[in-house]
Amino acid sequence: MSRARPLLRWLVPGLLALSLACAWARLLAGGLGGVTAWYLLISLLPMVALLALLPTLLYAAWKRRFGPALLATLLLGLFALWPGAWGFGVAQIRYPGSIANAQPPVTVRLPSDLPLRVLWGGDALRTNRHAFAPDQRWAYDLLVEPGQNGSSRLQDYGCWGTPVLAPAAARVHLTRDDQPEGTPGSFASTAQAFGNFVSLELASGTYLVLAHLQPGSVRVHAGERVSEGQPIGRCGNSGHTTEPHIHIHHQRQPPDPDHPGFAEGLPLYFRDSDGPAMPQGGSTVENGHVVLQGAVVRHRSSG
Repeated sequence: MSRARPLLRWLVPGLLALSLACAWARLLAGGLGGVTAWYLLISLLPMVALLALLPTLLYAAWKRRFGPALLATLLLGLFALWPGAWGFGVAQIRYPGSIANAQPPVTVRLPSDLPLRVLWGGDALRTNRHAFAPDQRWAYDLLVEPGQNGSSRLQDYGCWGTPVLAPAAARVHLTRDDQPEGTPGSFASTAQAFGNFVSLELASGTYLVLAHLQPGSVRVHAGERVSEGQPIGRCGNSGHTTEPHIHIHHQRQPPDPDHPGFAEGLPLYFRDSDGPAMPQGGSTVENGHVVLQGAVVRHRSSG
C-alpha cells in the first residue's frame, strides 16, 4: 500500500492534465469536434476542477503543507476554471478560432442598400460580442440609424422594416416567418434565438444566416434559388435581440434554429462597399448614453 500512495497522490492531477490536454488539442484542431471540446471546457471540466480543488484545499489545510501533487492539482484546477468564466457567466472569452485557418471564408455584398452602422463585427471580442460563440465567431449586427436610443417603440429605429437583401446568389436552405417581435430594450421570451430568419446555402457548400426578420416579411422558400441583391425579407426584432437590426453570420454546417451554437463559424467579408472588407463594431457609454464606435458602410452601387 505504501508503494501505491505516491501513485494515488498523482491520480487526480494526472486525470486533470489528461482531460485538459485532450480537450485543448481537439479544440485547436477545429471542426465540430473543436466546438464540442469548447463546450466541455466552459461547462463540464470547470465543474470537475471544482470538485477536485475543494478536497485538495481541505486536505492541504488539514496537513498544513502542499506537496508537489497537491500543488499540481491546484494549478491544473485553476487552469481548468479559466474557460468556465464564460460558462458561469462571470466573463466572456473569445472562441479561439483562427481567422487564418478557418476555411473557407466567403466575400459577399452587404445585405442592405442603406448606410449600415456596424454595431458588432470583426475578429476581436471588444468589437464583436459574438466572438465567444463558435457558430457566430465572425458574425455582424448591422443597424440603420437611429439605433441604440433606448426607445421601446419599434418605429423609432431606422432599421425596422427596411428591406434585407440576399448577399449572394444561393439556394434557400431554411426559413422561419412566424415568430413574434419583442419590445425593444428587452430580450423576447422565445426559444428561437434567430427569430424569423433565412439561411442560404452558398456555392462553397457553407451557409449564411440572416436573422431577426419581421414576422410575415420573408419572401423566399426553402429550395428556391435567389440572386444577389434580391429582397428576402424585412428587418425586424424577432428572436434573441434587443432592437431591430440585421444579424448575419457564416457557418460550415447547416444551421439548426432549435439548437443554435453547435456549428463552426467561418470568416465573412464584404465587397463593393465603401468600408473595410471586415468592418469592426463596438460601442461605449458616455454620460449615460450609448456611443456607437463601429464603422458606417454602404453598398457602392446603390448610389
